[in-house]
Amino acid sequence: MSQRVTATEAARNFSEFLNRVRYGGETFVILRGGEAVGQLAPVEPSRAPTLRDLVRFLEQTEWPDDQFGSDLEAIQAEQLPPGESPWPT
Repeated sequence: MSQRVTATEAARNFSEFLNRVRYGGETFVILRGGEAVGQLAPVEPSRAPTLRDLVRFLEQTEWPDDQFGSDLEAIQAEQLPPGESPWPT
């Protein structure tokens, strides 16, 4: 259940409200002129991608066509040779 607080109260005690959100999992609805205008709530924890996520991504990815390798070789052939390094070795 979320608690309703005025914008003034939220501004004056912002650090306290952030701590209550982070450590207590509380949610606050911010009111201005008696009307709800925002919400301060915990975000869902982020997680690292799984192997299943990778498989789904690859299933949805369009693979390069047969010309892709030739295109890369053509691009590489058009590159200027590297100059001398400006940094001492």
